[in-house]
Amino acid sequence: MTSDTVGASDDAPEFMLLALSLARRGLGNVWPNPAVGCVIVKNGRVLGRGWTLPGGRPHAETEALKRAGTDAQGATAHVTLEPCSHSGQTGPCADALIAAGVACVVGAMEDPDPRVSGAGYERLEAAGIRVIRDRMKETAEEVNAGFLSRIRRVRPLFTLKTATTLDGRIATGAGDSQWITGEEARAAGQLLRLQHDAIMVGSNTALDDDPTLTMRVPGVASEPKRPRIVVDGRLRLSPASKLVLSIGDAPLWIVTQKGHATSMREPLEAAGAVIIEVPAADVSGVDIAAAARELAERGLTRVLVEGGGQLAASLLKAELIDRIAWFRAPTILGGDGLPSIAALGLQTVSQLFEYNRQSSQVWGRDTFELLTRKR
Repeated sequence: MTSDTVGASDDAPEFMLLALSLARRGLGNVWPNPAVGCVIVKNGRVLGRGWTLPGGRPHAETEALKRAGTDAQGATAHVTLEPCSHSGQTGPCADALIAAGVACVVGAMEDPDPRVSGAGYERLEAAGIRVIRDRMKETAEEVNAGFLSRIRRVRPLFTLKTATTLDGRIATGAGDSQWITGEEARAAGQLLRLQHDAIMVGSNTALDDDPTLTMRVPGVASEPKRPRIVVDGRLRLSPASKLVLSIGDAPLWIVTQKGHATSMREPLEAAGAVIIEVPAADVSGVDIAAAARELAERGLTRVLVEGGGQLAASLLKAELIDRIAWFRAPTILGGDGLPSIAALGLQTVSQLFEYNRQSSQVWGRDTFELLTRKR
């Protein structure tokens, strides 16, 4: 759909589809805010479009109204989330729409933030603006599943990304893993990072692979720097590791047990690492549910988990893995290979963790499946 599209009624569903596609541009860039899209339409013509910009400001409505200018008078605004009614760094978007003189607002879903939660719609209606609610609500909730999780469950949405052989192995018994999947699949895995606020690994992955976990996608240099999170209960990460040495390129958060000696913390903190202390779950681990709450309190809405098997198992047992992004190579390693998920201690088939296949693609020789947790 282009800016000169004419023929559809101003409240036609295709304009909300456009707004939803714009909203997706903000995923991974706008936390702790939701990713919102807005389209201003009059006489079947798109006059302005906007989406939440990096860092969460300006809002989508502000951007769309700026592009529409005075032509927004009498127009219809399609917004993927209820316009805000409270003042933060900017004024309420509901007030901006009222001041612009729009005649109708089509909203995809109510904002669950208690500061809004219907008040934005009510303010619009009190000003005489026609409001159409819940247009493509399920799709809008899917786009902002991470934001909804942070507000409603006080934790981010977690996606487990794994690249395995057909038999679910991520490395040989000796630890060799480069590369299980092909170049096309690895490039697609990098794109997944763009759609998440942060990347998380366990301490074994950090120690064994010594990764940087920074973006390697052309054209993203100006994107917000995504925190890299290491779950390191025993605080074993070395100040000489690539993760620490690359803090200037992206923040490093280390989730660990409470009570470590100052001598262990100081070298990491002096290098710029953020130490996040949570209760211990066992001798070497952390309370992963408490860690999830802490990450939400710090604003994260979507976290991509990239390894390893122990961290994946901990998150699964805590019922925190909402989605699985599974890249699968047409190869077999056998039982002596390292599994993508460590032992879960299940005794019966009825205890299985179940997921639904949402989509499937082929990248080169490899298969990709996106799976969502069965509720």
